[in-house]
Amino acid sequence: METTGTSPVARLLPIAGPDKLQPHSALPAPAFKVPFMADKKTILIVDDDRELVDALRTVLEKQGYHVIQAHDGHQGKQMIYNHHPSLVILDMMMPRMGGYPVLEHFRDKESPPIIMITANEGTRHKAYAEYLGVVDYLRKPFAMDRLLEAVDKAMNPPAAASPAPDSPAQ
Repeated sequence: METTGTSPVARLLPIAGPDKLQPHSALPAPAFKVPFMADKKTILIVDDDRELVDALRTVLEKQGYHVIQAHDGHQGKQMIYNHHPSLVILDMMMPRMGGYPVLEHFRDKESPPIIMITANEGTRHKAYAEYLGVVDYLRKPFAMDRLLEAVDKAMNPPAAASPAPDSPAQ
């Protein structure tokens, strides 16, 4: 048995070293459907695993994000409406209300981008989450570097490619 004091979550989700944690400078406005002005740096984590939420909060706050949390889908839905986060990290399986009902609720509504995290291995689950509009889907355990890539991609979506100019006729 390990006696280093490392939590099980810390062992499962290796946190990137300080050399890989670069703070975000000015973030462009997130590309999501809400007409209201969102705090460009607020991330809502909706997960019932408090140790995981604490680990994610630590990593994301080191990146300069403001992190808020909810512990079930009901709280998560309410916090999306009340706090207008720039991004939501949503667990699939939680008590009271899981992630799918939250995704279904916001499918045709204005909402921030959502990254789904889950311990579920099923490919049908991933396909359904993508159908409901998640911007990324991470299976637990995942490396924190992978989460940071997903967050960066969601917060800084690539600009729409402009059509190539017509080539001159020869």
